[in-house]
Amino acid sequence: MSSKTHPAVCDPEALDRIFASFDQCRLPGAAVGVAIEGRPVYRRGFGLANMELPVLLTSATRMRIGSTTKHFAALAFMLLCEEGRASLDAEIGLYLPELHPANRAVSMRALLGHTAGLRDVFQVSMFMHGMGRVITDAELLEYYRTMDDREFSAGHGWSYNNGGYLLLSAAIERISGQSLEEVLEQRIFAPIGMYDTCLRRWETDFLSSSASLHMLDPQGRYTKATMGMELTGAGGVVSTMDDMLRWLSHMDAPRVGSPETWKQMRAPQPLANGTFTTYGFGLVPDRYRGVETLSHAGGVIGGNSQMIKVPAAGLDVSIAVNRADANSIDLAFRVIDACVPGLQPVPQARPDPRVYGMYRSARTGRVIEWVSLGDSPFIRVDGGMPMGLVPGEHGTWRLAPMFSFLGQAVRSDGTTLWFSEFGEQDTLERVTAVSEVRLGELAGCYTAASMHVQAHVFEEGGRVRLTTTGRFGEARYALTPLGAEVWQASALDPLSPLGGVLTFAPHGRGFTLNAERMRGVHFERAG
Repeated sequence: MSSKTHPAVCDPEALDRIFASFDQCRLPGAAVGVAIEGRPVYRRGFGLANMELPVLLTSATRMRIGSTTKHFAALAFMLLCEEGRASLDAEIGLYLPELHPANRAVSMRALLGHTAGLRDVFQVSMFMHGMGRVITDAELLEYYRTMDDREFSAGHGWSYNNGGYLLLSAAIERISGQSLEEVLEQRIFAPIGMYDTCLRRWETDFLSSSASLHMLDPQGRYTKATMGMELTGAGGVVSTMDDMLRWLSHMDAPRVGSPETWKQMRAPQPLANGTFTTYGFGLVPDRYRGVETLSHAGGVIGGNSQMIKVPAAGLDVSIAVNRADANSIDLAFRVIDACVPGLQPVPQARPDPRVYGMYRSARTGRVIEWVSLGDSPFIRVDGGMPMGLVPGEHGTWRLAPMFSFLGQAVRSDGTTLWFSEFGEQDTLERVTAVSEVRLGELAGCYTAASMHVQAHVFEEGGRVRLTTTGRFGEARYALTPLGAEVWQASALDPLSPLGGVLTFAPHGRGFTLNAERMRGVHFERAG
C-alpha cells in the first residue's frame, strides 16, 4: 500500500487533452515527462522542434530549461563546500576580489537564496541596452566592478537575481579551476546518467538533437530572436524531459550531494524582519491546492520550462516549450490537477471592480496597476509583467500559484492599496488620470555614472520618449504621464516586456527609476 497521502494516477488520454492544442506538425510545441514513484508513465512531444524542418519534438529532444539551471549551479557550489574548498558564509569578494566594495561584502548564502540585495545586472543590461545584445559573462561582471549601490541591505529583502548566479558561476570556476561546463558534467550530470544534458552558453553554436526557440513578432509571427547574452549558472542548461525525470527521481534519494546539502537546498531563507522566503538554493518549496511542491521554472526568449515534484503524490513533472506563446508552469499545474486526487478546490472569486486602477507609493515610488484581463484580476508592479491574483484572507489578494514564490499580496478599498512582500508593508494611493502634462524642464540628458548609462528624455512627433544608452547599445521607451513628475515607461522594442516608472526631482534635477527587479536607480542631470 502506498504511503503517499495523495497517490497519483495517470490517465494518458486526460493528459493528451491538456496538450491537444500543441498536437500538430506545423508549429513549435511542448515536450513532456511525467513519472509516478520514479517510474516514467507519460513521455511525449507535441509540435515541431524547428519550424524550418519536419522534425517533431520528443521527450528525448534537448530543450532549454532556463532558470531551472539555478539549482544545478547551487548544487555545484555546495559540492565544493562539502570538499572544504568553499563556504556558504564566505563573502563573494573572497573569490572575486576585483568587485566594487559595495558588491564584495555579501555572503554566498545570500547570493544562492536571492537575499543579497545586489543589483541584477541582467535586468540592468536588458533595460538599459535592450534585448538581443551579444554580451559575455565577463562584460556583465564589469558592472559589479563599478556599481556602487545596492537594492537593499543583505538579508533585509528578497529579489530574484540572475546577476547573483552570474557571480556564483564565476566563483565556481575560480575555486575549481574548471569551466562550469566541466564542473556540471563531471560532478552532476554524468554520475546521474544525464548524458543528453549540458551547459549551452550561446544560441549561435550547433548542438545535436536540439529544439529551436521561437519568439513572436508584433504581427504574431514566430521569429528567431534570442536574448543574446551568454548563459551560464543563471540559465544556460539544456536537457531532455527523459533526463529531467532521471534527475527528479534522483532527488528522492540523492547520490550526488550529502543529506545536509539537500536539506539546505530545500530550506526557505530567513529575513531580518523574522519572516522566511519561499526559496531555497535554486529550489522553490511551496504549496499548490493544499499539497507541498518543490520546483523551479525557467524562462528564455522564445521558450520556458517547469520542473516540479509533488512528494505527497509521488509525482514528478517536467515540461519544456519552445514557443513564446505557451506557459509550461500552467501546463504543469494542469497535469497535477489531472493526476492528483483530493486537491483543495481552486478559489473562485472576483474583486470589487472599484479596486481596479493605478496606485503609487509616495514613500517608495512603487507603482502598482490592478487590472482585469479576461475577467481575472492581475497586478503589474512597476511596469512589470501581469501577475494573476487569487483571493486570500480578510479581503487580501495574493499572487496566483504561478507567482506565489514572490511573496506578494495586495488589498484595496478603491482609494488606497496596501501592498505586502515578505512582511514588508507599503501604502499606495490611487493615481488620478491626467489629461495632459507638458514635459517642459524635465527634458534633457541624465546619467547614472556607476552604470555608465546616459538617459535622454525628449519629445518626438508630439510624443514623449526615453532613450537609454550604455556599454552595449541603446533602448527606447515611450513615456506616459501619471502626474507632473511621475512617468511610466513602456518599451518600444516589440520583443521586450520591460517597463518602469520614472519619478523626477523638482525642476528636472534628476530622476529615480523603478522597474520590475531594478529599484531606486538614480540618474542625475548631465551638464
